[in-house]
Amino acid sequence: MHTRPLRLHITTLGCSKNIYDSERLAAALSDAYRLTHSQELRPADVVILNTCGFIDRAKKESVEAILRYAEARRKGKIQRFYVVGCLVGRDRATLEAELPEVDGFYTQAEWDKLIEELQGDLRRYLLGERKRIGYPHHAYLKVSEGCDRKCSFCAIPLMRGKHRSRPIESILHEAQHLIQEGVKEISLIAQDLTYYGIDLYGKRRLADLLEKLAALPGIGWIRLHYAYPAGFPEEILSVMRDAPPICKYLDMPLQHISDDILRRMRRGLTRARTEALLEKIRTTIPGIVLRSTFIVGFPGETDKDFQELLDFLAIYRIERVGVFLYSHEEGTAAYAYSDDVPLRVKKQRYHQLMTLQQKHSLEWNRQWLQQTVPILVDERRDSVAIGRTPYDAIEVDNAVHVHDPEGKLIPGEFAQVRVVDATEYDLWAQPL
Repeated sequence: MHTRPLRLHITTLGCSKNIYDSERLAAALSDAYRLTHSQELRPADVVILNTCGFIDRAKKESVEAILRYAEARRKGKIQRFYVVGCLVGRDRATLEAELPEVDGFYTQAEWDKLIEELQGDLRRYLLGERKRIGYPHHAYLKVSEGCDRKCSFCAIPLMRGKHRSRPIESILHEAQHLIQEGVKEISLIAQDLTYYGIDLYGKRRLADLLEKLAALPGIGWIRLHYAYPAGFPEEILSVMRDAPPICKYLDMPLQHISDDILRRMRRGLTRARTEALLEKIRTTIPGIVLRSTFIVGFPGETDKDFQELLDFLAIYRIERVGVFLYSHEEGTAAYAYSDDVPLRVKKQRYHQLMTLQQKHSLEWNRQWLQQTVPILVDERRDSVAIGRTPYDAIEVDNAVHVHDPEGKLIPGEFAQVRVVDATEYDLWAQPL
């Protein structure tokens, strides 16, 4: 018998969806252990590592973390060690063969078995309870799992399975609970947000879900992530425009603009359709801020294809942009192509694109000089309060640094500030 509860630490690698999953797992285990949960590696009696397996760099990070914990398990510093999540979904057989130090491997769909093995409270997991990490005033809210898209570069369907929407009632119930806990910003997440509802209701129901969420008493900001451009449900645009709680912000990964590359990527749309959609979005929601991601170095990407992407961004000036170097992933359709763009060229294209984007971001930020903007305060560091505007998602976008020696701005509260300086990715302001 143990004289004290065992220490259990959950390390979460990867995206916001992994964080959400780990929060649910943590809630189910929190009564049985002295539990900690973070994105950092920490020692404990029992360790659960929630892995990412999306691209090569993420897999490498996950493997390195597994090896560090496995070494600690061999030396007796850890009593039990479990590896869970996306990498298990991709490479389970290899992991099991090469890592006898690991006590168990579980995909996200098998976490009920892990909870039972660790004598946790399965009821809390099935009810969707969460033990959140991060700022108490922010929460991710997953509306669906998996993906039915056929993008040739993407391994998500291999790891997460087919698209599965949650019932609207379940999502609303969770949102109400988050509001009662003091959450001021809810970030809606999914592998494909715009596909929401088709499997349950026979049609896309994202607009209905947004209307109901925006009508909840006490709701603060609602932010949309990962909207797929092909088959985009344009009916959500008027809801976003007219519902004050919904941030005029949309995360929509476009990945490329060349018709040839889009076809090889199996994205299901062309440059012309992409431009028409962007025009529709910006016309319907004046002032909306778009976040997008692009892949450089996809197999067969020529100098002409890349120049077309640069020219497109020079014209459309998407406000928030992330860039990935193409990663040749076994099991994806694109793996059949030759990975023929040299790494040196991929890196050059990455830096060219990001240099252009930095210029656009600086110009966009400078338009706010001497303007008043609303922010949600995230934290304080001495005499400086740090927050975000409605146009900035947590962790990935700009921050607003407010000189506030009197301590007027409180984390978790909204405030109005006046912008006095701007750089490529940050604003400096004074409280009103």
